Amino acid sequence: MRRGLLAGIAACIAAAASGQPVTCTRAELESAVTEAARALGALTEKNTAPFQAKLRSLKDKRGWSHDQFMTEAAPFVQDDRIAEIDARSGELLDRINSVSVAGSSARVPDCALLAQLRATMATLVETQAAKWAYMFQKLDAELAR
Repeated sequence: MRRGLLAGIAACIAAAASGQPVTCTRAELESAVTEAARALGALTEKNTAPFQAKLRSLKDKRGWSHDQFMTEAAPFVQDDRIAEIDARSGELLDRINSVSVAGSSARVPDCALLAQLRATMATLVETQAAKWAYMFQKLDAELAR
C-alpha cells in the first residue's frame, strides 16, 4: 500500500519536472485517501496482535494482576514521545482532511492537491510505523530485563 502512495508521488513529480501537463481525476483524489486508509489499517492489523501478545508475556513474566497490568502497561502505549507522535499524526490528519475537502469541492481536480495529499498520507503512514517501532522497542527492552 505504501508503495502505491510513493509511486503516485513519484509519478506526479516526474510529470511536473518533465514539463508535461499533469492530469488527474477526482477518482484519483478519492483513491489516494482509500490507499492511505488501507495502509494504516494493514499497519494496525500487522502490529496489534503481536504487541498485545508481548504485553501479555510481560504481564506473565512480572506476575501482575489484571489491575497491576492496566497500570504497569500504560507507559508502553502512552508516554511523552508517543504523545508527540500522536499530535503529529493529528496534524497530518487535519491536513489530509483539509486537502481532501478542497480537492473534492473543486470543479476541476487539482493535481497539485493530489500530490500534496499523497505526500501527507505517506508521511502519516511512516509516522504511525515509527510509533509502532518505538512501542515495540520499549516493550522488547523490558521483556529482555
